[in-house]
Amino acid sequence: MNSPITGKEMRLSYEWRSVPFRKEHFDIPYQFYLCEDSGEQFTTTKLDELNMRMVHNQFRAKHHIPLPEEIRSTRERYDISATRMGEILGFGPNTYGQYEKGDLPSLANSKLLKIADDPEKFYDLVEDWEASNEKAKSELLKKVQRLIDQKNLFYIDFENYLMGGQEADVYTGFKTPNYEKLTEMIVFFAQEVPCYKTKMNKLLFYSDFLMFRQQGQSVSGTRYKAIPYGPVPNSFESIFESLAKKDVIDIWYEEMPEGGQKQFLKGREDRTFNENLFSEAELVVLDQVRMKFRDTPPYEIVKISHEEKGWIENEQSRSFINYHYALDLRAL
Repeated sequence: MNSPITGKEMRLSYEWRSVPFRKEHFDIPYQFYLCEDSGEQFTTTKLDELNMRMVHNQFRAKHHIPLPEEIRSTRERYDISATRMGEILGFGPNTYGQYEKGDLPSLANSKLLKIADDPEKFYDLVEDWEASNEKAKSELLKKVQRLIDQKNLFYIDFENYLMGGQEADVYTGFKTPNYEKLTEMIVFFAQEVPCYKTKMNKLLFYSDFLMFRQQGQSVSGTRYKAIPYGPVPNSFESIFESLAKKDVIDIWYEEMPEGGQKQFLKGREDRTFNENLFSEAELVVLDQVRMKFRDTPPYEIVKISHEEKGWIENEQSRSFINYHYALDLRAL
């Protein structure tokens, strides 16, 4: 963006600001374009939306408000319309659909949304629903009961364990951890950039953090920890091995002269990448990371990741990396 004052190109900058929202204040990395000659700050509509999204993210995290994709997923699990879902919960006719599109629920409505996500509790809500069509109510009750009966707690708990839990916060990029999306990211890079696990970890890190810098949310909600070889996803060893056992990717083991093994991750012809899980912006980010690091050897991408502030300030304590460090990314 060029400065309206000097006509010169301005650099994108940020500073921490306390922003009021719903009678509270939230500290966010507020982004703007800086005119270095005049010291004036300017924003665009896109930046204003991104800054407000940062505020909304913190409000949601503080009050444990479900994300739009969680709200939509809850409804789709019961296979009913947004209008009917809102009717069961006592909302207005268009309210539930607006929440799916990103509107922030009130705290009271947020509690109902979380209750509805549990089939056993939702069953009680449906029973109390004064439906105009008793047959539709009866069919929905049967459907919810089947969901209760078919719960596979081990599978859900295993995925939650690998992702470090399901809470969306600053360490997940304000995105609910999504094992399915992380899986597809790994499939994408294993096919497009077959590589050792050391490099794969960095490709995933840069994809999630670049997306957060651009949109205020990560792609997969993965937590990344700073270790000596750079940022890595939570439980990455178990994730890679689990996907290999399920024939999602192939792992080739290479013996090292000094002992031990290196894991080479490669895509499979019979397991294609499912791009339908991703938004257009997310696909652009994945391709941007692919093009940037396609020919970068593992030792080089490790060196590059060691220049990132998020790694530098967390490696000694082996801590999880706050996604706000995305605004300081140097490699992209």
